[in-house]
Amino acid sequence: MVFPIPLPFVKTPGCALMLALALAGSAQAAGEVQVGASGRTYASKAPNCALHPVVGMAPGVQAGLYNPVARQRGGVYLDGSRTAVVRTASPDTTVWLPPQVATVSVALSRSVVDHYAFDATPTFAGQPNVCIPDTRANTMAGELEYAASGKSYAVVVPGCANNPQSGRAQPYVNLFDNGSFLLNVSVNGQPLTQLSALRPRVAVFLAAGLNVITAVNGTLSTDAYVRDAGSGVCTLP
Repeated sequence: MVFPIPLPFVKTPGCALMLALALAGSAQAAGEVQVGASGRTYASKAPNCALHPVVGMAPGVQAGLYNPVARQRGGVYLDGSRTAVVRTASPDTTVWLPPQVATVSVALSRSVVDHYAFDATPTFAGQPNVCIPDTRANTMAGELEYAASGKSYAVVVPGCANNPQSGRAQPYVNLFDNGSFLLNVSVNGQPLTQLSALRPRVAVFLAAGLNVITAVNGTLSTDAYVRDAGSGVCTLP
């Protein structure tokens, strides 16, 4: 059995979402958004990858009121179905996108509706969503998965261990440096640690749903692994 090594835990789904999607309530970060024809609503320019609380890494956009005035409100819709109501006090919301072309709309009234189109169509067969990388070039050897670069490998089936950062039992996998490479490790887009000859392995605790682990060797290679942690909780034996 491979035992986990304590490490700083990946930020919670809420924190990751804030880092990946938050654009400030009044939509001041205009360079990151598109403003609707009415001039009163906005949406992200493009989908961002973030941690959905159930399915894991998934594409989403932020949409809502642009510089709202007092007592303003509106409805946010995905392909015609309302997903949220936004108000001056809470002017925007996250809209998770299906794996296809979709339209996000922000309606201020029956006559004032801005529409935003997004394409979240998977890029290869079997891809759950556009935030899940193509790891088909990786190879399996027993209980281990080796990256196409040969610079790292990871345990295939998650184990269960107590996470000292969260104080509860969580699924985890061990990731290994397969040589004296300098690998910057991230999980679900959040920097985690650095592997090298001095620290050749690390335990990566997983959030609910699909998790994306990467090990980057500068500009030379990026190793990727995808692990499904189910509910994100587990029971110690």
